[in-house]
Amino acid sequence: MRALISDIHANLAALEAVLADARSRGATEILCLGDVVGYNGQPEECVQRLKAEGARNILGNHDQYVTSGKNCERSKVVASIIDKHLEDLSTDSITWLQGSLDSVTEGDTLFVHGGPRDHVDEYLYAVGVDTFPQGVTRLFAGHTHIQCIHRFGDQTFCNPGSVGQPRDGDPRAAYAILDGDEIHLHRVAYDIDRTVQAMKDRSYEEFMYRGLYAGTQINGRVDRIDRL
Repeated sequence: MRALISDIHANLAALEAVLADARSRGATEILCLGDVVGYNGQPEECVQRLKAEGARNILGNHDQYVTSGKNCERSKVVASIIDKHLEDLSTDSITWLQGSLDSVTEGDTLFVHGGPRDHVDEYLYAVGVDTFPQGVTRLFAGHTHIQCIHRFGDQTFCNPGSVGQPRDGDPRAAYAILDGDEIHLHRVAYDIDRTVQAMKDRSYEEFMYRGLYAGTQINGRVDRIDRL
């Protein structure tokens, strides 16, 4: 049984809650769809926790920012947080992130961070039969922070949602469990105040964490993934 997590974004309290819940349900393997770092205040702790758990990580765009030397160019806020994370991350943690996978393919199942056209940075806000590459009947992707399952005949798209910064209007940490051919979505309450305090301790501004209490983007927007 596999726990499928994504978009932890340096939220240790959420990660610990999800891992405990997944283990209690019998998960013995952890696959992360990327973005261990970014946004919240405890990147080093989250990387080391995943490393200790023996998790595999697929490279996310925020992971790429801290490992490639090329910071985010579309958001000054994101870039400033990455700069903070580069101060906090150990050489060991950066090395672990550099070992992240581009994608994982298992038979007719594809796991990516973004999407099939750009594994790192494609946003799938609408999915349909044309979203699936040839030969793929199950597609798992993160990046949008929206938990969902959409089925199109024998094709299934799943976003397990975000562990550390949900954006679908539900502030609880999100993840999925894969049990054979079955996909189970789960939400877990966690200590948001603990995450916020860690950010305050690192001098994050209030607007950077207020969305955690509502399950929104930093700007307060709630997102969804539509069917095409």
